Amino acid sequence: MTRTVMVRNLVAVAALTLVSGGLSGCDYWPPALQTQIEQLRSELQNVTMEKTQLQNQMASFNKVKDDLQAQVNDLSKANRDKSTMIASLQNSLTAAQERLAKSAKVATPKANAAKPATKVTQKAPVKKKAPAKATVKR
Repeated sequence: MTRTVMVRNLVAVAALTLVSGGLSGCDYWPPALQTQIEQLRSELQNVTMEKTQLQNQMASFNKVKDDLQAQVNDLSKANRDKSTMIASLQNSLTAAQERLAKSAKVATPKANAAKPATKVTQKAPVKKKAPAKATVKR
């Protein structure tokens, strides 16, 4: 019996040692593993810096995109306004041309009735004679 008690105590002490060792952790890392961990940490730091730079570039590009989109919207609105103005001016021009054509048709018969039927001939312009050069006889 004493022997079984001693074995039980030994097993209990061994179990207690393993549990306390597992809870406290092991501070020994092999050098190759430490080197690999440091390499991964430096790569993580580099990737984090690149990510930050890319996020800053993305924010800058988004701002430029928003500015350009606002310009496109403004230009589209101006284009619609100008198109409306052009259509209005074309309609006004067409109406003015129609009024001019109507007034020309109305004025033409009245003008013909008031004119005499005689033909007016233009006189030919009179040419001036060039003065004769005086020649000196010696």
